[in-house]
Parts: sequence; structure tokens; C-alpha cells
Amino acid sequence: MVVAQKAHQTIVTLDLEGVLVPEIWIAVAETTGIPELRRTTRDEPDYDLLMRQRLAILDQHELTMSAIETVISTLQPLPGAIDFLNALREQTQVIILSDTFEQFGRPFMRQLGMPTLLCHRLIVENDRIVDFELRQVDQKRHAVEAFRSLNYRIIAAGDSYNDTAMLGAADAGFLFHAPDNVIKEFPQFPALRDFAQLLEAIRNCLNH
Repeated sequence: MVVAQKAHQTIVTLDLEGVLVPEIWIAVAETTGIPELRRTTRDEPDYDLLMRQRLAILDQHELTMSAIETVISTLQPLPGAIDFLNALREQTQVIILSDTFEQFGRPFMRQLGMPTLLCHRLIVENDRIVDFELRQVDQKRHAVEAFRSLNYRIIAAGDSYNDTAMLGAADAGFLFHAPDNVIKEFPQFPALRDFAQLLEAIRNCLNH
């Protein structure tokens, strides 16, 4: 007797900043004139170290949560991101796995049609960011592994050091809008530059 091969359901997991929306900390750096805030996960693999540096800079410059929210309110998704996400969601489930914070991500989720966002949380006291609370250490990889344990096939895309564990845990992983240093260090992941390429690559995975 021939047993039919079971078809897998698929989830696409995407990073947020640098993939669908601008880098928030870079926008804050440019608006406030604090160049040290330009450093992101594209530059620093150690996320905890990066965030501790950011908190120290915010404290040094007495930069408030309200000031950062004002910057975020001026930002929009990257050109083509909404159309890409809409086309993708017509074909499969999409979940955003990001090391941003829910206070930063909410405005973008409204613009993107409220996809599911799994991220972290800032601790704010008297309009000052005093700390941050990770939802889970290495949460992107853990999320992908959890979805796979539920028999989902995972296709992932991201742009930074903190995405590479997610890409490695997925059934298929793509670097998207990644800087040259990340592409050079992780040649095992195809590097794509525009939404048309990424959509085609994901569709190819969905059809095989």
C-alpha cells in the first residue's frame, strides 16, 4: 500500500526592523543628534550588551520615552512592505519575530494590518526607560523550534546577527536587506535585496 506523503502547514517568520520597517534606533539617533544610538544588531551580536549601552546613552542625554514615541510616530513601513506582506498573507500564515519592544512595535502593527508580533517589553517609569524585559532569551530561535514541534514548516527572513539563529532553526532561511558583514559571515543563507525577490523565494519554498 502506498501511503500519501503528509503535506506540512507553513508559517513564515519575519524580522521587523530593517525588513518591514525602518531601524527605530537609527531614526532616533538622526532626530536627536545622538550618533551613538545608530549602533544596531547589524553591528553588535550581543543584544544584552547593545541594550545596556542604549539605556546608558538615554540616561546620559535624559531622553524620554515620549521623545522616542514622537520619532516613531513619524515613521512608516519601508516602501513595498505593506504590499509584500499582504501578498504573503494571502498564501500562508505570517508571524513577526522581533527584538523590538511592544511599545515601539504597536504603531507599525496598525500600519501593517495587525500581524502577530512576538517581541520584548520596555520598563518605563516617569517617562524614562529604566530597563527592558526579554520575553525570552534567544526568543526567535525558540519560537521557530516551538512552531516546528507543532509540525509547521518554517520559512524565515531577517537582516541582522540576531536573526541568524532563527534562520538556522527554520526549514528555509533568507537574509534580507542584510549588511555586507552579516552576509559575509553567514554565506549559508541566500541574501536577497528586494521584496519581489523575497516573495518569489518564499513562494518557491511553499510550492516544494
